[in-house]
Amino acid sequence: MNKFISCDWGTSSFRLRVIELETQNVMAKVVSRQGIAATYEMWKKSSSDRFLFYESVLSSCIPELSSQCGFPLSEVPIVISGMASSAIGMMELDYKMLPVKTDGNDLSIHIVASSARFKHEMIFVSGVKSTADVMRGEETIIAGCEIKNTDEEQLFILPGTHSKHIITRNGMITDSKTYMTGELFDLLATKSILSNSVEKENIFSAVANTWFEKGIKEGFNNNLLNSIFHVRTNRLFNKLQPKENYQYLSGLLIGAELKDLLDNTCRDITLVADEKFSTLYSNALHLLKINKNIYQFNADKALIKGQSIIYKLYSKNIAT
Repeated sequence: MNKFISCDWGTSSFRLRVIELETQNVMAKVVSRQGIAATYEMWKKSSSDRFLFYESVLSSCIPELSSQCGFPLSEVPIVISGMASSAIGMMELDYKMLPVKTDGNDLSIHIVASSARFKHEMIFVSGVKSTADVMRGEETIIAGCEIKNTDEEQLFILPGTHSKHIITRNGMITDSKTYMTGELFDLLATKSILSNSVEKENIFSAVANTWFEKGIKEGFNNNLLNSIFHVRTNRLFNKLQPKENYQYLSGLLIGAELKDLLDNTCRDITLVADEKFSTLYSNALHLLKINKNIYQFNADKALIKGQSIIYKLYSKNIAT
């Protein structure tokens, strides 16, 4: 088959897209904030079988995809990566122990056959683990990153709700660390005492950027538990406006995350992210004078390419 449906089901986001296999062009897409966490909470309030409940979420999006494409999708397979295989997902699958190949060739795959109810074969990509960390979804993104096969360690930073720092060497993912940067930022900005001191601002002004940079430096150099309280005193003492304080808090957490790079021996760092996060992290790395070769790779393209590679490998195995 020359196309598949890509499902990227994260903790806080949901993306379903029809992909042309050879070109990796997106033919149709549905994007929402109905991530795995929100879907799980909805399921708990229902009396449905969990797998069938999640399946119905997928099924409800297929007509919109078909309408955008202009043709039926009833037998098109779905490649599913991310949190769908987690304890709060459609089904819980075991993590595969590191090291694993960076080309996706030895990831754990679980197949659910199509049925009269749901006419799409589902190809679940399970996550990977070390002795101290786990990831689901990022292993698929790494498979699409065109990684150099070298005996030198390379670091890949994937910002997000749970930011990942992934080490590769000799064509293998050898280690990873998770930083709860995005989740902690959301909790502090919306549910803590600091929520009254910040206001969301996605567009940087010159002044806001200055305070983002100040936050980066303070988060990198100081104790985070003390620094985050300065978000409150910034408002109490009328030092910052709420939108500027929002950027300052963002800088604090990113700076604290990047502190570990002081001990990292990798010469190359690749930021795997969208334009927004690539800019934020690239600016932070340069500001902190992290003496590394900095590269960038679009996370969305990497995900689609990784899923395409996995689908081709799966199709080849079935054919033989």
